[in-house]
Amino acid sequence: MTNSMHAVSQRSFGGPEVLELVETDRPKPGPGEVLVRIRAAAVNPADWKIRSGNVRRFGEPPFTLGLDLSGVVEAVGAEVTRFRPGDAVFGNAFPPHGAYAQYAVTSEEWLAAVPQGVDHVHAAALPTVGLTAWQALTRVVSLSAGQRVLIHGAAGGIGHLAVQIAKAHGAYVIGTARTGKHAFLRDLGADEVIDYTHVDFSQAVRNVDIVLDPIADDYGPRSLAVLAPGGTLIDVRGTGPDRSSVREQAAALGLRFVEFGFTPSGTDLRSIAELAEGGALQVSVEKILELREAAEAHRLSEAGRVKGKIVLTV
Repeated sequence: MTNSMHAVSQRSFGGPEVLELVETDRPKPGPGEVLVRIRAAAVNPADWKIRSGNVRRFGEPPFTLGLDLSGVVEAVGAEVTRFRPGDAVFGNAFPPHGAYAQYAVTSEEWLAAVPQGVDHVHAAALPTVGLTAWQALTRVVSLSAGQRVLIHGAAGGIGHLAVQIAKAHGAYVIGTARTGKHAFLRDLGADEVIDYTHVDFSQAVRNVDIVLDPIADDYGPRSLAVLAPGGTLIDVRGTGPDRSSVREQAAALGLRFVEFGFTPSGTDLRSIAELAEGGALQVSVEKILELREAAEAHRLSEAGRVKGKIVLTV
């Protein structure tokens, strides 16, 4: 059995062209770690922000990108108790040894069993966006039936799962998206949909309990205007302009502002899997490409018009 594998690596920060398919050593799992033979890896905006150098939390290249994976357990390290070789799993990995590869090592605590009835492509699309939406709506706030939730970028990766998670909790859901995506969002359960290119949502919506914002820019200050007293604005973009101004505005209005980034969690992934198995959560995959087409996947993702997710098959 060979100890090498193919992975998408980059030797410098830059545009999509810095991504290249290389042959490298297969990683080995340490204590508490699992080696996964990857079948699919999802593309997230964080990937191209890291690739470009806008986000440098993982240090300098070379490294392999990819936060989301689905595949089959190849081997386990010492102290692993939940998984064994042959198990189908999905979850998170991180650079420098990310998921754009044939194999990745990750923590046992960051994985869960692939939901029954969900293939690897769709399972790979779930972790980062699913955890972001789930944790924002159930950990940052305790979403309850009857609450009004406004979700910006509702047809995007985080947005379309947040719509479904909010509906599963009995919320009244309002989403912003272009007109061409309205039918998609209504099929997911959205109660109202606003075309932000023609309607100023801050003038059209009122008395919202929770706003989920993956866009930032001027959406934060404008979103404060639609919140009910005591409401919460959750900024899930992760990177972008300084938010101190909107934080101060929220405090002056007696509103809550939270900058939120997901935490890998097998426990939360199991909750997401339960919704998927029960039919209450479906992840949309707009484009499936091969691992060697990672650069093209980044170009599509950066264009900002993807409905749901892009997934690389491995």
